[in-house]
Amino acid sequence: MTENTEKTEVLPLPTAPIIRIMKKNLDKNKLIKKEVKEGMNKWLAVMCERATKKMNEKPYASVDMSAFKEAIDIYNSIEEVEKEKQRIIASLEKIKQDCDSLVRDLDRKFKV
Repeated sequence: MTENTEKTEVLPLPTAPIIRIMKKNLDKNKLIKKEVKEGMNKWLAVMCERATKKMNEKPYASVDMSAFKEAIDIYNSIEEVEKEKQRIIASLEKIKQDCDSLVRDLDRKFKV
């Protein structure tokens, strides 16, 4: 009999529910590698720790929903920040096109 020398790491959260959520949001033909499953598990635990530490900053004896929402607000606003970034990029592209057009007009009018 040979002994399995590979260590199995104890993950902070149950893996099955995390994998179910991941599979629900991935294409049916995609496989999730073990290191991705473990990475997602660890990352979710870190996010939970960060939110909990933020909620713990409140001086109250209990944690209510407003403290929770405040703690996770920074993570929920990332999507809004990305939309704002895309809006600014589009605006800058328009300005760039206007500048290019003005340069062409100047070149055409003041051609030496």
